[in-house]
Amino acid sequence: MARGSERTPLVALTIVLTSLLVLSGCRGLDLVPHDTQSLLISRLQRSEIVGIVAGFGTTFAAMPDLITMLRRRSSAGMNPRMASIMAVFQILWVYYGLLIASRPVVLWNVIAVLVNSLSVCAYRRFARMERERALKR
Repeated sequence: MARGSERTPLVALTIVLTSLLVLSGCRGLDLVPHDTQSLLISRLQRSEIVGIVAGFGTTFAAMPDLITMLRRRSSAGMNPRMASIMAVFQILWVYYGLLIASRPVVLWNVIAVLVNSLSVCAYRRFARMERERALKR
């Protein structure tokens, strides 16, 4: 029988796939932004600058844990469920950013999804290495 930490990636994958399925069904409800060209305009408004600064802080708040885990080469102290749940909701934030045509929301949440995905992948790798070492003893 699988332990909780072994089921976490499966649960996260299920949540991500379900979220993507729901979002893909929104096309018929006219929730998909039609004017995505406006996201590429080079001029910035004050609200976008505030969004960029705020997004930087919240996006990289998870980096100290990731860096510590990589330096220690250990999964100790890391909760992959938290990172997985955050990644799922950040995907929704990306979609919301597209709906409101906000570059900062889209940009920072895409980066945050990548950071959280790296955290989950590193956790899985180190947890597997730790299990293999424990079995060899």
